[in-house]
Amino acid sequence: MTFTFAPARREQVGLLIALAGASGSGKTFSALRLARGMSPEGKIAFIDTEARRGLHYADRFQFLHADMRPFRPERFIEGIRAAEAAGAEVVIIDSASHEYDGEGGIMDWADELAEKGVKSPGNWKEPKLAHKKMMNALLQCRASLIFCLRADEKIEIVRGENGRTLVRPLGWVPICEKRFMYEMTASFTLTPERPGIPQFDLPHKLQDQHRHMFPAGKPIPRKPAACSPNGRAAPMFPPPPRPPVPPTRRQLTRPCRPHRPPRAARARTFPETNRPPRSTSCWRKHGRSRCPARCSSGPSGRRSTSAAGSCSSHTSRRSRRPPPTPTRPAAHDAAAH
Repeated sequence: MTFTFAPARREQVGLLIALAGASGSGKTFSALRLARGMSPEGKIAFIDTEARRGLHYADRFQFLHADMRPFRPERFIEGIRAAEAAGAEVVIIDSASHEYDGEGGIMDWADELAEKGVKSPGNWKEPKLAHKKMMNALLQCRASLIFCLRADEKIEIVRGENGRTLVRPLGWVPICEKRFMYEMTASFTLTPERPGIPQFDLPHKLQDQHRHMFPAGKPIPRKPAACSPNGRAAPMFPPPPRPPVPPTRRQLTRPCRPHRPPRAARARTFPETNRPPRSTSCWRKHGRSRCPARCSSGPSGRRSTSAAGSCSSHTSRRSRRPPPTPTRPAAHDAAAH
């Protein structure tokens, strides 16, 4: 077999992303949003290990669903290969923690071997080998994989300097094999206090070229188009249409008014003259002819033949006021006396 080298260029390469958190931290919803942002128009496969609970989001996202049980590592390999055969570009596994501590997982498998007489650590040899084969299959997968992992708040009991027992919190720790998180391209920890928002003060893994996809303090992802290779928005199911609002009684009984062009359009109708804008009262008084004040009421453009003087609508307020009383200067009054 010969090797062929070509210039490297940025292409759409599969990612391994892990979302760890306690119950109610928004892992499933965030995984579906992230998957739709990564593949706006492609297929999404959902491998459900939690009794078909992923179908709760079937009305908000479009994806392929499959139920899986038991949780042997080879079952996960079969599910991922079946999703690739179905044409899925993104595969979600919820929850991948069952591969470690679920029914038929590697912990259950090791306990079964211990009951058969295999002593520790020999009882872990076969389960660990199966887990390693699963990880190798995940790394060779062409589709992007999103793992939802359960997390527990762990503590550590240590001895202090004075001999007292101290409890040291370790934070949220994902339930998985200890080397599982090292194989991820990106991993985040979610908390129930802020569902769907990655906590960057907790253990996480994120490369620089993917940091723009996960802004700090915002849900995963805030804009699905940010995760798309071509930058297009993610086509989600539109919300159900709202029922039409019936017209009110006032709208039914209100007569239709004739269309009146804007004032700017009316002013441009007669550019040769500098006339004041049209007035409704002037229109009613003079009809289709113009008032003596040469206003723009009436489309004919003719000068009104009515009595001289402008209509009351165009009489300025200043002209309606009584003339001011003339006052004589103080010097004139002194001379008169």
